[in-house]
Amino acid sequence: MGHPWETVVNAAWQKYPNPITQSVVGVDIVDRYVDRNGVLKTHRLLSTSWGLQPWVTRIVGIDRTCFASEISEVDPRSKRMTLQTRNLTFYNIVSIDENLTYCPDPKDKSSTLLKQEAIVNVKGIPLSSYLEGILTDTISNNAGKGRQAMEWVIGKLKGEAKDLTEEAKKCMDSVLPTNHSTATSL
Repeated sequence: MGHPWETVVNAAWQKYPNPITQSVVGVDIVDRYVDRNGVLKTHRLLSTSWGLQPWVTRIVGIDRTCFASEISEVDPRSKRMTLQTRNLTFYNIVSIDENLTYCPDPKDKSSTLLKQEAIVNVKGIPLSSYLEGILTDTISNNAGKGRQAMEWVIGKLKGEAKDLTEEAKKCMDSVLPTNHSTATSL
């Protein structure tokens, strides 16, 4: 990603909601603290809506909202952010464990490297390897959308910063006199 690590981490906290990955409809912080080493640890609950067909929801016995748990760590000393996300809904049938790591690019400090991996397991269902393949392809496609969403959030944050700067300048201009009078000596 062509942005400094600090910018990317700030955007990661504000990634949802966004118009690109609309399936995430809510984010709730379950727990957050800074440990004795200065690492920010956060547990969030993600609410997602996958637009399941009504007949599917009747068969599986849930409504359209699914949940995932996200555990993250931000280490400002080593400049490393890790996120581990696991689906909670249907975990006994389909488990999806996703890991993301953001760290500065050692070759270009103005850029951030993203390592992303997902492990998919389908249990006790015929054609499980076929379903795992479909889910893996879907996750891969959604990863691209996730990067687009991060770029959208970064653009939004930069726009907000610019607007605040312009507003602050207007306020300062209205308070400070624009004409500087020179003192005359007698």
